[in-house]
Amino acid sequence: MTVEKNHIQFSSLFSPSEVICQTQEKDRDKVLLDLLKRLAYQRGIGNVDEAYQAVLARENDMPTIVAPGMAMPHARLDAIKDLVVGVATSREGIVYDPRQPDNRVKLMVLTLAPKAAPGAYLQAISSLARICQDPATPDIVASLPTPEQVWSFFDKGGMVLPDHLRAADVMDPVQVQLQEHDTLERAIDLFVRHRLNELPVVDKDGDLIGVVSTYELLRVCLPDYILWMDDLTPILNFEPFAEILRKESKTWLTEIMTTDYATVEADEPAVQVAKEITRQRTNRAYVVRGKKLLGVASLETFLSKILRE
Repeated sequence: MTVEKNHIQFSSLFSPSEVICQTQEKDRDKVLLDLLKRLAYQRGIGNVDEAYQAVLARENDMPTIVAPGMAMPHARLDAIKDLVVGVATSREGIVYDPRQPDNRVKLMVLTLAPKAAPGAYLQAISSLARICQDPATPDIVASLPTPEQVWSFFDKGGMVLPDHLRAADVMDPVQVQLQEHDTLERAIDLFVRHRLNELPVVDKDGDLIGVVSTYELLRVCLPDYILWMDDLTPILNFEPFAEILRKESKTWLTEIMTTDYATVEADEPAVQVAKEITRQRTNRAYVVRGKKLLGVASLETFLSKILRE
């Protein structure tokens, strides 16, 4: 099988000996411990108990069920130098999140990354994105009777780790957005309801055309001359804000939105997100494909994914 130059094939990260096939165990933690013991014997991952506690801490905080029936628990360890993978399958399903006992996992891919390798786990996630899109995958892999067949499934899939993370790999979906025909009233309602300080504005085709921020709203409410006033007695009752309220249902977003914001193409390297956020002195960059808005990469999410995932 031909693999693109410089790309690491996902199946090279483990072997059949790192596969627990059709486990009868239903408890997530016991399966994780079994996998870690196997990886310690086969790959030398250091102190098993430390690795176990690191994985549990992350999974208890936020279970990484990446698709129905599939989980990718992970941790970053000082003791390893390369990405290490272990796989477990279950025909009956593993109770992965005690809060959702009926939401069982049939395919578990444990990933251990070097502590000093920002983004390594996300690269593994990215390489598995294609099979995650097929809802039948966990059942298919769980039905395979031997570790060799499980390994072969991943090998024949030709999945490779990308050379670098893309901006799309560190973005969050856009939960709230404004339409170009919306009014200031709509923007204020969303700012207050969702406790946001910035909202993207899209046109009827979903293209990003601007951003409305609470900062810009304050600039409208407080004209420049007020910022230079020492005596604010004349506006103690928020007269400028009252004026805005009188006009909010008749003020179109195009009158106050800005076109000065950070954008990054979805397939550009994720480091471009850091560059644009720093260059624009903002805390988020909008991820686009062409002009189409796909998501938002916030500084908080970026740092979490790169420094902690």
